[in-house]
Amino acid sequence: MAKKSKGNRIQVILECTEHKTSGQPGTSRYVTQKNKKNTPARMELKKYNPILRKYTIHREIK
Repeated sequence: MAKKSKGNRIQVILECTEHKTSGQPGTSRYVTQKNKKNTPARMELKKYNPILRKYTIHREIK
């Protein structure tokens, strides 16, 4: 059974921006949560990409 969200927190998916342009197969995605009242814009975090073996910018996707 899925976890019920409490208040304004929503689950978001972060996807690597550099991996799309590299042409390599696969994707680097992370799942996290954010408070949609405090952070209405799309999130952007530096996360580790195991395929490229370096830290890259991951952006929130819809």
